[in-house]
Amino acid sequence: MNEPTKDRMLKAGLSMLLRHGYNDLGVQAVLRETGTPKGSFYHHFASKEDFALQVVERYMVEVHQGLDQTLGDFSLAPLDRVRKFFESTRDKYQDDGYLGCMLGGLGQELSGVSPIFQEKIEACLSTIASRIADCMEQARARGDLAPEADPRHMANLVVNCWEGAALRSRLKRDPAPLNAMLDFYFAAVATAPKSPSNPPALAQH
Repeated sequence: MNEPTKDRMLKAGLSMLLRHGYNDLGVQAVLRETGTPKGSFYHHFASKEDFALQVVERYMVEVHQGLDQTLGDFSLAPLDRVRKFFESTRDKYQDDGYLGCMLGGLGQELSGVSPIFQEKIEACLSTIASRIADCMEQARARGDLAPEADPRHMANLVVNCWEGAALRSRLKRDPAPLNAMLDFYFAAVATAPKSPSNPPALAQH
């Protein structure tokens, strides 16, 4: 069965937005890439902006699938599940040529000029952090984190660090910044003191 036209365009948009960004992505390029007539594009999308926002939604479907697969792997301890999510994301970056995170790329490109994309990208990153925070809470409940640790803060911190490392990885076309970030973060979590009189560095103050 032939792939529906809209799905074909969104799939192409995933790789094209990652490679070219928003401003350098033309509608005509999408049409050429997918062999789609111009009228079909505007049948499915109100504008280039609408197309890009729907591509972000499609990207988030893949992100949630990755979260489901890794954070739902109860054969692993909660912190190991979180690390596994980022390691699987790193492996996906490798398949893409270390072009980094679409959310981070679009956020850097458009957050200063487009409130719509600013709010959209922030909402997506916050959603990812929320799911990681749930796993962090499980880690705290079983004693893998200090009782006073703030799971939401720790989840936001790892997402923020990851986005920075993803940018460096894109610049270098190398996974080393991602690996170094994961090693540093999880070593800090593992060695954080658990005494109430000496709270861990990664806890929210």
